[in-house]
Amino acid sequence: MESERKAVLVLVLAVGIAVLVGSVSAQNCGCSSNLCCSKWGYCGTGDDYCRTGCKEGPCSTSPTPSTPTTGGAVSSIISKDFFDAILNAADSSCAGKSFYTYDGFIQAANAYSGFGTTGSSDDAKRELAAFFAHVTHETGSFCYIEEINGASKDYCDETNTQYPCVADKGYFGRGPIQLSWNFNYGPAGKDIGFDGLNEPEKVAQDATISFKTAVWFWMKQSNCHSAITSGQGFGATIQAVNGDVECNGRKPDIVNTRINYYKNYCQKLGVDPGSNLSC
Repeated sequence: MESERKAVLVLVLAVGIAVLVGSVSAQNCGCSSNLCCSKWGYCGTGDDYCRTGCKEGPCSTSPTPSTPTTGGAVSSIISKDFFDAILNAADSSCAGKSFYTYDGFIQAANAYSGFGTTGSSDDAKRELAAFFAHVTHETGSFCYIEEINGASKDYCDETNTQYPCVADKGYFGRGPIQLSWNFNYGPAGKDIGFDGLNEPEKVAQDATISFKTAVWFWMKQSNCHSAITSGQGFGATIQAVNGDVECNGRKPDIVNTRINYYKNYCQKLGVDPGSNLSC
């Protein structure tokens, strides 16, 4: 009888272990691709699941950082409320009041990798504060879509054979950074996907295209992005945007206006403006 009881006990233990192993095994299977399988066989996220003993999924051997090492999504820094505060400063009679949109800006921002997301969170905030400082000045707080009396001005560089001017088309300032000249409209349109030389008016007709020209200029045509993200300071972006006209004591009032916008936006975004603010 004693030997039979021992045999039954061994059998029960074996069944129990098999059930336990089967249960753990079942937990190891079927986790979603974004979940970790912990050392105990359960699906989840966080250090308890994804660190020591993690069996499957996006396992990590280091703790989750408490602060981001990159700027992250532009929309996480520039909220609609931030955008609307600038837009609401424009008079109701302004053409830009019903033209510029937050969604148009976000679509444009997302179209250019690295814009407002390069470096640390503070780096990203400074870049976006700098961008909106120039935009606010150039458009009068989103009041203007086109340069005042721009149609009467000649912005055709006839020596540029790569992007030749088209007859009866005006390449005066349009959009958030007031895109000007045929040598800017041509490559901007090519990069974005519209005929900048034959249809420059598109920049004043489509809010997303309009913002894309501004971000394109910031990222690819000027030194603005690399200047602000490399720590050269806001002054270097003024030099890139309109240095020949404003810097080196030429128009200190305008330079100070841009700086004040930048400092104000840095304060709103909770970041120190840094040094080298003037050009």
